[in-house]
Amino acid sequence: MVAERFLGGAVEQTVGFIYPDHAAEDDYPWTAARLGVDLRVAHIYGTDLHAVPELLDLGSPEKLRRGAELLAPHRPRAVIWACTSGSFVYGPDGAREQVRQLSLDCGVPASSTSFAFVDAVHALGVRTVAVCASYPDEVAALFVDFLAAAGIGVTSLGSAGIDTAAEVGTLTGPQVLALAAANDHPEAEALLIPDTAMHTIRVLPALESALGKPVLTANQVTVWQGLRLAGLSAVAPVSGPRLGTLFSERPIHVGD
Repeated sequence: MVAERFLGGAVEQTVGFIYPDHAAEDDYPWTAARLGVDLRVAHIYGTDLHAVPELLDLGSPEKLRRGAELLAPHRPRAVIWACTSGSFVYGPDGAREQVRQLSLDCGVPASSTSFAFVDAVHALGVRTVAVCASYPDEVAALFVDFLAAAGIGVTSLGSAGIDTAAEVGTLTGPQVLALAAANDHPEAEALLIPDTAMHTIRVLPALESALGKPVLTANQVTVWQGLRLAGLSAVAPVSGPRLGTLFSERPIHVGD
């Protein structure tokens, strides 16, 4: 059983991430090196098409169980399904069941990027957000529904209509900045960029400076959620990297 391997022996201060295919996974080691934490990424594979049937398959129990098996030797203290669309596509109840089963398989706390967004928005005390999605309209609308179910108001939704995660991963920093600026809304208290396939970690300071508000991005909130579930500090050192408003808040741990 996967959980037995996770719990057998001393548990290291490691957080595990199950990441679909390949796109922007280099955001994780870059962040780990600057925060001084151990972030381990395991890859699972499927069609990287941003379409509902493919996303349901990508987030299936069988595929996530495979990711859990790959992470087991590292004995992480928490595991996150690092895919927004592959979690919110199940709806709130299905996404909760998804992470419940993942936690059972791993024997440690688990979550997903979709719930990380919800928790991050609530942690910042934000009530209204704009969404800057890379997905086609049909998929992007499901993220808005997921946020609404958590009591988060969405002032506007912009969707770039990019069909595959691989294509999203090729977007440059300036392209991400332009996309964010084009899809912000003056009434939104924060901007959400939901695709873990998009490189965003290194441009967070520029994003928040340009928009003048908190920006929450998929890989950023995924790391934040993993740290707090593992009982580790989710605040960047004052002299360390700027990882956005979310990481500059007081330390937030599960149960706060």
